[in-house]
This record gives sequence, structure tokens and C-alpha cells, in this order.
Amino acid sequence: MNPITRRGLAALAFVLAAGSAGAQVQERTIKFGHLNNVGHPTSLGVQKFAEIVAAKSGGKIKVQEFAASQLGNELQQQSALQGGVQEMLVASTTSLNGIVKEFGLLDFPFLFANAKQADAMVDGPLGKALAAKLPEKGVVVLGFFDLGFRNVTNSKRPIMKGADLEGLKLRVIPNPVFLETFKTFHANPLPMPFAELYGALESKAVDGQENPFAVIASSKFYEVQKYVSGTNHVYATNPIQVSKRFWDRLSAEEKKIIQEAATEAQNWQRAVSREVSSKALGELTAKGMVYNDVPPAELAKMRAAVRPVYDKFSGAYDPAIVNLFKSELERVSRL
Repeated sequence: MNPITRRGLAALAFVLAAGSAGAQVQERTIKFGHLNNVGHPTSLGVQKFAEIVAAKSGGKIKVQEFAASQLGNELQQQSALQGGVQEMLVASTTSLNGIVKEFGLLDFPFLFANAKQADAMVDGPLGKALAAKLPEKGVVVLGFFDLGFRNVTNSKRPIMKGADLEGLKLRVIPNPVFLETFKTFHANPLPMPFAELYGALESKAVDGQENPFAVIASSKFYEVQKYVSGTNHVYATNPIQVSKRFWDRLSAEEKKIIQEAATEAQNWQRAVSREVSSKALGELTAKGMVYNDVPPAELAKMRAAVRPVYDKFSGAYDPAIVNLFKSELERVSRL
């Protein structure tokens, strides 16, 4: 074979390979739903993900954001994801708790002292072990956005100690761990979809709720709530979820693009979310809310009071996962 022929064959092979790689990425539109308003850090994370996917796919894969529960409440979107009707969702671990109950471990109160500990937990062996239980349920987890530490607001009084929660009608995530946690303090926790919350606060159907500062600010709860208390009772992480039915239809190249974009968007979103959270409290007080810290001694008492919640739910979970959780909690507590 002469050199010209060899060069021609090499050029042809290159063209064929390039065409094959291009064919591995098809024109697609991903419906990506979440619960928060446009402009909230969750929304910003979805938008960043969309930018990265568009760049990596040469514009072939488009991500369409559906904010503020446009595709339904959390459980409705979770069901649509499992059925393959909706491609992606970022939401709390609550709906996943209904599919793989061990996700309830991440909702245990007073686990973490800072965001670094929380990241290490979900990015480490526990997060991977929990995510590994989901594909058989129709869900694939690609990463975890930050939602932040949850704090109590209400229209009655500051929460300075656990006893101040007594008798308050508080909207909580529809989650057994959250319900049991607030029942410990003799509050009246009421599970309710997030989309219905503002109206319930405005009509006084509930006295208060609990969410991170950025959610409280972006949802304008300052219009219908007087007091915000720094309880920091639960760190909320939001898994980036994709429908297994959709995922299985993707080529290896498309999966690589989407996973890489999710990881990059996750890391970017966490930094942005924490910056926004630190500013959100100032916005809430500027809008007229009255803020208070919970004294460390009282937080320690609250932490001790909820130990039975750990014991009650841990007993119903996979023992191997619970043991991993305990060892990981010990590891991250040193960070």
C-alpha cells in the first residue's frame, strides 16, 4: 500500500470516527423541575447545569427549567420521574425517603455543625450507598445541590428553646422524621406541599414553617411571618435526580456529558447557595422580621431531646446502612 493510500484511509477513519462520536449525541430536550422560585440558588444551579450541558453537547441537548412546582408538587414530580414522563428533578431527600426509607438518615436533626461536614457525608460512602439503592426504583442520582440549614419562622414568638415550639402549628415536609422531631417538642407539625405553604401562612391556617434563609427570602415569607429563629435543626441537601427510563435511553457519551455537567453545576451551586444564604438573613431583617439565635446551651438540650428520633427510625432501616451512617457521622464530625 502506498503512502497516499494510507493517508487517505487514515483521513477516512478520522471522518468516520468523528461522525460516529457526533451521532452518539442526539437532539434532546430535558424537562428539569424543582420547587423553588426563579432566582433561588436551586434555580441558578439548574440554569448553570443547562449552560454546561449545552456547551458540552454542542447545543444538541437542551435543558428546560420548570421552577416553582410548575410540573406538580414534590411527590407528583417524583412519580413522573419514576414513570419516565419527566426527565430530571432536584428536590429534598423527602420524596426519596418514600422510595428508599434509609434516605431518612439525612433528615435526622442536628447532625452537622457546618456545610463542610454535610458535603463530606453526601459525597462520601453513605451518599453513594444510598444512591445505589435508587436505580431499581427508577431513579438515578447525579449529585447533591445545597439547600442549607433549616430554621423556624412563625407569627407568634421567638424560638429561644425547645419549649417555645409547644403548641405551634408548623408546616413541615411530609416526612416521618420531621413529624417526629417536632412532636418531640410538643409542636403541632402539619405535612403540606410547599406550593400550598404561602397561602396557609397568610390565612393563619398554620402559625409557622421551617426552611433555609434563602427559601424564606425568595418565597417572601417575610410578608406573612414575624419571627425567624436560628435553630439550624436540619441541613437540607437536594439530590439531582434523573429518570432511570430516560437515562437508559442515553448513549455513553450523553451520559458522560450529563454526569460531568451535574458535578460541575453541583460544585458551583453549593458556593452560590451559601453566599446567598449569608445575605438572605440580612434581607429578612431588613424586611421587618425579628431574628434571634438559639443559645448554644439550649441547642444542646434540643439535640439531646431528639435522640429517641434517631433510635426509632434507625431500628427500621437496613442495619448495614445504619452502621455506615454512624461511622461516617463520626468521620465528618471532625471536619
